[in-house]
Amino acid sequence: MTIEQLSNRFVTFSKKECAGSSDLYEYLAMNISEDDELLRLCTYAREGQPVPNLLFSAVHYLLLKGTEHPLRDYYPSIVAEPKPVEFSYPAFKDFCKIHRDAITHLLQNKLVQTNEVRRCAYLFPLFSHIYDRVNKPLSLIEIGTSAGLQLLWDKYRYSYGTGEGFGNEKSNVHIHSEIKGDVQLQSMNIPPVATRVGLDLHVSDLRDPEDHLWLKALIWPEHDERIELFEQASQCIQENQVDLMEGDGVALLNEVVEELPKDTAICIFHTHVANQIPEEMKRTLLEKIRKIGEKRDVFHIYNNMWDRKLHLDSFINGTEYNEIIGDTDGHGRWFEWNLNTAYVGTSR
Repeated sequence: MTIEQLSNRFVTFSKKECAGSSDLYEYLAMNISEDDELLRLCTYAREGQPVPNLLFSAVHYLLLKGTEHPLRDYYPSIVAEPKPVEFSYPAFKDFCKIHRDAITHLLQNKLVQTNEVRRCAYLFPLFSHIYDRVNKPLSLIEIGTSAGLQLLWDKYRYSYGTGEGFGNEKSNVHIHSEIKGDVQLQSMNIPPVATRVGLDLHVSDLRDPEDHLWLKALIWPEHDERIELFEQASQCIQENQVDLMEGDGVALLNEVVEELPKDTAICIFHTHVANQIPEEMKRTLLEKIRKIGEKRDVFHIYNNMWDRKLHLDSFINGTEYNEIIGDTDGHGRWFEWNLNTAYVGTSR
């Protein structure tokens, strides 16, 4: 990736992802976009990785690990009263200079991995909707599972600003989200889950302090609620059984499907992962799912494949349905619910 391309990535990250969500990363990203020295440092990142997220996570990781530097004073995740972000860039650049070797190592060896528990706020109603359509237990396959936190969506409880509670009312993991528009979710039952399988190039083991710290570093410094949910969900996953497999999720898919119970509906899902998948592999994934859909009821839930919207592709009794649920916030703070407003059925 060229320096110009990297610069554009940081501009986009600052304006479209951080604005209104992280003042610190918004300010730092815009400054990095104009700094050739730090952009050259970013060229060490693995191909296909979201570079701004990776760089900021590398720095955050070193700070959380206890590295002493004045930059710590600007991070709300580290100090109670952080200094104004407008003065943070000289300290950030100095930190990157001093710890260039350590940051380079992290850029070359770490991955940006999904660990956003709050995205389960829109997964839960989707899985409930799927169960209502086929009345079969669900077999879950998550591609890009990281530590598997989203595989336990049925173990959490939910509030959507309506005064009602959904999900597991006894859960310590309480997720708050907002539904955009006039649509209200109907009362949702928790579907039965037969199997849970997570696939990832690198499975994160939350019992390993190193993996735990890296996943925590991926959370933006101002996001106290996300950190709290992460810690609560981390405890939950240590109390529940999930099957995590390391490897290429697309390549492993058919093998995993063959082992699933025959009387279940297969649910293949991934959130904010497909942007890291090469285009040819995306098409391979879709074709594999279509082939599976010729023999089994299968559902594919995804975003960041071709656009930022949340999609549901369904294969029921040999018929394909393609539905767009709507836009979602990257951290699950809100989502649109346009299900049943637009779908096309295609006999195969």
